[in-house]
Amino acid sequence: MSEVKLWMTDARVRRDVEKIEEARPPLILFWLSANAGARPTMPPLKISIIGAGPAGCMLGRILSLSNIPFQIYESDESPDYRSQGGSLDLHPGTGLAAMKDAKLWDEFLKYGRFDGDYMLVADKDLRPLMQFGPGNKLNERPEIDRAELRRILAESLPEGSIKWGYRLRRVEEGNVLVFDHTIVTDSDLIVGCEGGWSKVQSYVAPAVKPYYSGVGYHGLRIPDAANTAPDVYKLVNRGSVFAASNGKRITIQQLGTGALSVGWCSSRPENWMETCGYDPHNVEQVKEAILKDMEYWGPLLREAIEKVGEDLCDGKNLYMLPVGWRWEHRRGATFIGDAAHLMTPFAGEGVNAAFDDARKLAAAIVRAVQAGGGPGEVDKAVKAAEEDMFERMKVYQRQTDEVTKLWFFSKEDIKDVIPKVMIEHAKAKTPTVLHPLIWGLISSYWFLKKRTLG
Repeated sequence: MSEVKLWMTDARVRRDVEKIEEARPPLILFWLSANAGARPTMPPLKISIIGAGPAGCMLGRILSLSNIPFQIYESDESPDYRSQGGSLDLHPGTGLAAMKDAKLWDEFLKYGRFDGDYMLVADKDLRPLMQFGPGNKLNERPEIDRAELRRILAESLPEGSIKWGYRLRRVEEGNVLVFDHTIVTDSDLIVGCEGGWSKVQSYVAPAVKPYYSGVGYHGLRIPDAANTAPDVYKLVNRGSVFAASNGKRITIQQLGTGALSVGWCSSRPENWMETCGYDPHNVEQVKEAILKDMEYWGPLLREAIEKVGEDLCDGKNLYMLPVGWRWEHRRGATFIGDAAHLMTPFAGEGVNAAFDDARKLAAAIVRAVQAGGGPGEVDKAVKAAEEDMFERMKVYQRQTDEVTKLWFFSKEDIKDVIPKVMIEHAKAKTPTVLHPLIWGLISSYWFLKKRTLG
């Protein structure tokens, strides 16, 4: 057992130090069984992944395909411990590429919705501003429920890979993981995948914290929408509807369960949950408050709020990490996904970026290990993967930041906001040298289209 640092002051945690041994047998047995008959030249690398979300599970899955042992620690008690929100689309060069690298493509095809490509963007009166009909494929970005995606990933891992109910309190000098009820001291590499308020990120770069985006969020759901809200169900057309006006936006998305996910976002002060005058987790009070905000919105959009059920009522603030930030590498510890580049959901890049981080970090680790490298060589590979991530992610961070400002803080009419949102999305996918051309083409297109909108 590695030496426990004497300066640790939590007596209860210190008394439980012997429990760290429970983490070791699954790692060793997994490695030995996978390498039966081999003659290893060094002990297996000990990788501790914090968080069993999309990034953590994807990283673990790809490592497992190369028989590289790891242990995931997750604060949730089980995969279904909390709601996983609505639906997301996976993109060809990032999210879908990761599913293929993870050998989970066939499993994804069972649950991915390739008929969920319908999208309507409208104003508050439900007048269409942009509309993509079924069959457009939107660059073939299939939808999948967040909860289903997490299940697929978690169940693809070797048995015992995830330790549920392990809430990380802090990381201490020497890569010591301090959980609520035990500590782990023998990690060669710690990877933080536990979201924007990552304890691993705080260990590596303590000076940087997420900042409030200025947007508050309510997450709701219409169960069995075909029967409980048939008109809204027909409007969504198995895809997504977005309607916005004056710093407020409603999102309605089809879920694989037959329910509709309903999100309401608006620009608000950070302390709005304390000052709003209603309980942000009480469905009836939330409905009343949103309908008051939607007093002059179209009746079918208001009906989407009126028909939400009692099974989900999530209220929260949306935070971001600074655009383009980077940190000084720290040996034996890194972090990916939201822990590295927390963004609002309005550009649709969060999970896709996390998957891209995971697959590229996994590939770097695999190459180093298969080349016979020990912890030092693996650490060099991790540092190189971080540098690559910095360059990739600043594009999506900037895109998300600009789109968020346009949706919620622009003083312009929504008809004038839409082309600017389109330009930001296009700029993220094209070389900088083409950005003036992109601006000209979209602006010209929208000038002509706007004349038909009235």
